[in-house]
Amino acid sequence: MRLMRSGFGVAMLSLSALAAGYYGGRPLLEHVEFARAEADVDATRQQLSTVEDLSTVFRHVGKVVEPSVVNIRVRKTIKESRSRLPEEQLRRFFQQHGGDMPFDFNDDNGEQDLEEIGTGSGVIMDAEGGYGYILTNNHVAGNASEMEVTLSDGRRISGHDVKLMGSDSKRDLAVVSIKADRLMPAKWGDSDELEKGDWVMAFGSPFGYVGSMTHGIVSALNRNQVIPDKQDYEDFIQVDAPINPGNSGGPLVNMHGEVIGINTAIATVSGGFQGIGFAIPSNEAKPVYAALREHGKVVRGWLGISIANVADEPDTAKYFGYQGDTGVMVVETFPNTPASGKLHKGDVIVGFNGQNVTDVSQLRNRVAETEPNAAVTLRVFHDQKEQDVRITLAEQPEDVMAMLGHGNGGAGSSSEDESTQSPEAFGMTFKTLDADTAASLGIGDVKSGVVITAVASGSAAAEAGLRKGFVITEIGRMPIHNAQEAADTLNKLDPTKGVPLYIVTREGSRFLFLKGDSEK
Repeated sequence: MRLMRSGFGVAMLSLSALAAGYYGGRPLLEHVEFARAEADVDATRQQLSTVEDLSTVFRHVGKVVEPSVVNIRVRKTIKESRSRLPEEQLRRFFQQHGGDMPFDFNDDNGEQDLEEIGTGSGVIMDAEGGYGYILTNNHVAGNASEMEVTLSDGRRISGHDVKLMGSDSKRDLAVVSIKADRLMPAKWGDSDELEKGDWVMAFGSPFGYVGSMTHGIVSALNRNQVIPDKQDYEDFIQVDAPINPGNSGGPLVNMHGEVIGINTAIATVSGGFQGIGFAIPSNEAKPVYAALREHGKVVRGWLGISIANVADEPDTAKYFGYQGDTGVMVVETFPNTPASGKLHKGDVIVGFNGQNVTDVSQLRNRVAETEPNAAVTLRVFHDQKEQDVRITLAEQPEDVMAMLGHGNGGAGSSSEDESTQSPEAFGMTFKTLDADTAASLGIGDVKSGVVITAVASGSAAAEAGLRKGFVITEIGRMPIHNAQEAADTLNKLDPTKGVPLYIVTREGSRFLFLKGDSEK
């Protein structure tokens, strides 16, 4: 199964343009009709609080929400590598299609500008002063070179009348403004009131079919780790309402016709709907929308730590004396950040400003939603006891990993003198880390430790996830300086109790818990 963004999919022709000519004249009549339509929506909203028949509810919700939903057709310019096919194969392809190859393999480092065209959805959340403000996904409107917005009444708005006000890749949201009148914005709902089993409806333009509406229930709440290989802010609503490519950016609404989510992604093996869709909760989208509309960007608080769920590291947490099942373990504290000197590797954060903290997603969201320079109080388990730690947050950098220097460096393999006998423990051998090896591994700032030079298949080290090229800097809480020290320390341990190893790679740092059988 693969996870797929539900927008920016296949563009298809819409029949909505047929209505475009209707608004060419007679402005007085248009305003009268708009006033009637607006009054009709307001009256219907009142009826939604008392109506009981399910089909009637669906019809009323559709009538209330559809005027606020838009289709967004987007053109983007992307950089594409030219090395995917051999040069001669590409040359033959272009000759067969009536022309020469439009680039030279020797130019521009093997890249070319390609245009990508797709469609997504959006929802009008405000309308004032002759402008409307549309909330959609970053993967729909972000980095767009051109946009055309089609309203529910068939009007098409493009060119200078459409503007990207700001986008936020971490929450996958964007705000687009349009110059237009006679707009009916949707109303915000409270996503915190949602419960599993609640009826919901999804609106948008799946596969370019403008004005589509589907229904289903809330399947789960607080879903994270949904988008592969992403470290963004995920706390999705999972729904079984059919969501397909092109639905991205459209609203997810409750039975009162209120926006309680923004459709964002689907889990699929076919590329289409298979019963699992995801939406960004409205209570998380609303402050991002406000920030993007007002400032064009989102400013977030930042602690300056790398973290992991206690639930994912239970043995390591217990080794450090923490007996709970939930909480957030500090894996690394970055230098010259708010957490420097106040939080330490192996600490467990269990509270934030008086509220319990159970997992990584919860802590990251609460920190991010707090203004930079605000003082916060963390409840931390440190040195066998809980204590309050007061920290003043900083502003989160645009690219945290780049700022910290992670993800750069060499090939990630270590060289080794084959004539040197390496110490062995738990099925792995080591060599002492030196400056050249650290630089080749992309961790030049690490000054001491040992490099794993080999891991035996089926060994305790292999079972723990240790690999050749990993650098061990601590065993338990004890710093390690050379290969013999590492081997001696591990060989003295009771293998059945195990010990956490602090591992450093160019991708970052983490704990791995090493545990073996009674016989080594």
